[in-house]
Amino acid sequence: MARLHTWIALSLISFSAVGCVSTEQYKAVQMDRDRLAEQLAHSEQAKAEALASGQAYKQQLDSIGLGANAKDALIVNQANQIAEQQRQYDELNRKYGDSINRTASAAALPGPLNDALIAFANQYPELVDFDSARGTVKFKSDVTFAPGSSVLTAQAQTVIDRFAGILNSAAAASYELMVVGHTDNSRVSHEATRAAGHKDNWYLSAHRAIAVSEQLQQKGVNPARLEVAGFAEQRPIASNATEAGKAQNRRVEVLILPGTVRNNVAATPSSPTRTAVKPKPAYNKDVVDTADQRKPAFNK
Repeated sequence: MARLHTWIALSLISFSAVGCVSTEQYKAVQMDRDRLAEQLAHSEQAKAEALASGQAYKQQLDSIGLGANAKDALIVNQANQIAEQQRQYDELNRKYGDSINRTASAAALPGPLNDALIAFANQYPELVDFDSARGTVKFKSDVTFAPGSSVLTAQAQTVIDRFAGILNSAAAASYELMVVGHTDNSRVSHEATRAAGHKDNWYLSAHRAIAVSEQLQQKGVNPARLEVAGFAEQRPIASNATEAGKAQNRRVEVLILPGTVRNNVAATPSSPTRTAVKPKPAYNKDVVDTADQRKPAFNK
């Protein structure tokens, strides 16, 4: 119970130390957390009682003249009951931890930063989505990049430059940034895509995340705040059974996380701009080659 009280105290402290969310949103998460806390307390008490009764039960069996087989069977049954109690306790413990994390996540961004990001997403709805609860800005790959490419479109560069201005503001300066690329589940198969270095979806997702990261650095975002990853098709947000679902899965997300960036880390000079290369035809990574034409399977 002391540990439970510590968790509750920490969750309340973390909420007061960070930004603002709607009262309704926070109360809903808090009620869910409190409900799980009560269940967890009951479960912890029941587990302790089960362990105590199990020991007493064994001592009682030792004191009566049951045969060895009967005694062993009863002990195994009791042990199974205790194991099930432990499983239920562990599951509640996990859910409670998730609830605390959701509370912290909901409160992660201060009001001015949250409002700026909402306005930013509303200004560029064709390219950007903003998930306020998760503190995540999503760039839609079909607009951010040409098919099968990790080269930012001119429009995407303009929008990311605007995003960098928000990230460089005082409201966002203490936050770390995780840039994550995602693809749909279609394999990389076109030679032009492979020749550009995108050997499979892992490469393509990582290279797109790197491109967004580099553009942010070009506009003064401190690279010490940045972390880059590519998840290929492993974390879809929609079904890959439809073209609309695949389009949603092709994305680059920027997670704005409560930071541990040291205040004394000096901003490093911006990375040099990539050398401009005459672009090759931007084929979709998956195309059907015929004798007289190349037909894109879909925009990627």
